[in-house]
Amino acid sequence: MRAFYLILGVVLISIADSFAIDQNAMTNIYGRQYRSLNGKWETIIDVASEGIGRRVFQNRKPQSNSEFFEYSFDGGLRLDVPGDFNSQLPQLKYFESSVWYKKDVVVDKQSDKRYFIYFGGANYITEVYLNGELLGSHEGGFTPFQFEVTTQLKHGDNFFVVHVNNARRLDGIPSLRYDWWNYGGITRDVMLVETPQTYIHDYTIQLMPKYSKEVEVIIQLSGLQSAGKSVTISIPEVKVERQIKTDAGGQAKVSFKANLNLWSPDNPKLYDVIISTSDEKVHEKIGFRTIDTRGSEILLNGKPIFLKGINIHEEIPMREGRAYSESDAAMLLREAQKLGCNFIRFAHVSPFEKMVRMAEEMGMLTWEEIPAWQRITFDNPKTVSTGERMLKAMIARDKNRCGVIFWSIANETRPNIPGRNEALISYVELARSLDPTRLITAAFDNMRYNASTATLTLNDPVADVLDVVSINKYFGWYNPWPVSPDKLKVEIATDKPLIYSEFGSESMYGHDGDVEQAHSWGELHHEQLHRDHLLLFENIPNLRGVAPWVLFDFRSPSRLHQYYQNEWNRKGLISDKGMYKKAWYVMRDYYQKK
Repeated sequence: MRAFYLILGVVLISIADSFAIDQNAMTNIYGRQYRSLNGKWETIIDVASEGIGRRVFQNRKPQSNSEFFEYSFDGGLRLDVPGDFNSQLPQLKYFESSVWYKKDVVVDKQSDKRYFIYFGGANYITEVYLNGELLGSHEGGFTPFQFEVTTQLKHGDNFFVVHVNNARRLDGIPSLRYDWWNYGGITRDVMLVETPQTYIHDYTIQLMPKYSKEVEVIIQLSGLQSAGKSVTISIPEVKVERQIKTDAGGQAKVSFKANLNLWSPDNPKLYDVIISTSDEKVHEKIGFRTIDTRGSEILLNGKPIFLKGINIHEEIPMREGRAYSESDAAMLLREAQKLGCNFIRFAHVSPFEKMVRMAEEMGMLTWEEIPAWQRITFDNPKTVSTGERMLKAMIARDKNRCGVIFWSIANETRPNIPGRNEALISYVELARSLDPTRLITAAFDNMRYNASTATLTLNDPVADVLDVVSINKYFGWYNPWPVSPDKLKVEIATDKPLIYSEFGSESMYGHDGDVEQAHSWGELHHEQLHRDHLLLFENIPNLRGVAPWVLFDFRSPSRLHQYYQNEWNRKGLISDKGMYKKAWYVMRDYYQKK
């Protein structure tokens, strides 16, 4: 069964290439008038992706004795939304194809309102239908999307059908091969959102770059009456209130000085912010801080900071499923806090919104990334444009989250990939144009070792245009130590801050193994490897942050050792059962002293 599904997933043709794409999602969905559509959805498992041809989206029922249809949602499998389908049924563990979801919704439709169906995320290609008609499609597993349904929604009974296909694609981001579980389905919140005819679609509220007291506000209305409309922005705690008028395009801008208590890991201060018009009021929690570089320093609110980090996958290993709830976020973030972290690299995606917000409330600095992992077909214009849409959606959703200090454009891509350099440099330029208040980075694994000087170097044109350079290197695991760790020199982007964004090895919890033998899969080797890296870090003058790989052991079907891995990547500082490995204490002690 497993081999069949994997092969099927690879060869399936795109289900949505010819359809209209999703609309830009509105900012701060949780501050809106919405009705949650989470819960049990009726589903059909479509192994061969036959549902389009059979018009499953119409949910037809026989109307005569001679009529029948070769599908039915009634009385069949029901799956939880949000939630990946792979972890909800043993038979779906390796499933990589199509699942159809249906939800009946009764709506008291108001003529003076607009309505939107909003998805926090679904993996990987999603088509959305309302009452049998296609609304549009979305590509990507980790960014939100919405469709306006005002004209299609009926007063009374309605039904939504959602077609999700998680087949891996050569032209996808990520592509055919990646080192985590391909969880499919509607994996994040779904809401039916109600707004006025003219509503607050988007807003940016940030400190201006390098200014700790100057707040810049940009508000975008949507609707026929959006021009010349009065908008109020207020921060009651600091007695700020400004009224502004929108221009012909429905946009309003203002900047003002405010005496603000700046957000930091030691003081995660968030202010109540209210954006309102005569029709609508949106409440928000926003923190204010500056992030910048000066030479090889990273400056938070003008002061140097060292990033004590950890990589986190959006997965709950004990449940063997995708993380999606506030309790999931709390579990993962509290473990990072216990380790002593002030920084989280969300690998290799933009996580669900509630986790980003919770990290900010806890005082965690964060890194978000589009899943451009290793073998991406950058010579394909369609792939490059997909990455652009992902980057835009990631920044649009979280641009007001002060805890987010890095936008990352890629992980472990190589300069010799056709089109890669041009695409990534264009992503850097795009990210800066959309958000000049944050630092742009990417993680590299294409360093070179010079034996004559015992030096590790990096020659990559993309690194030259970044604010902060990050490197992944698994000395002692994938590569033997070329010299003793205290003798190895790292001369990479010496005029910029450097983050050692991945290092580690695999070990089975409770198995000591041999400290000298990587192939023993033991905790002693794992522990010593982390101690060795701490010696290496002392030799990197521009090192401004580290992040071991990874917080928890996580599922990965490419891990084939039958005894020690069994489809798990065992690099976690914490086991899949929640037990702390010996290496966890090494990093905890390092962070306490740092």
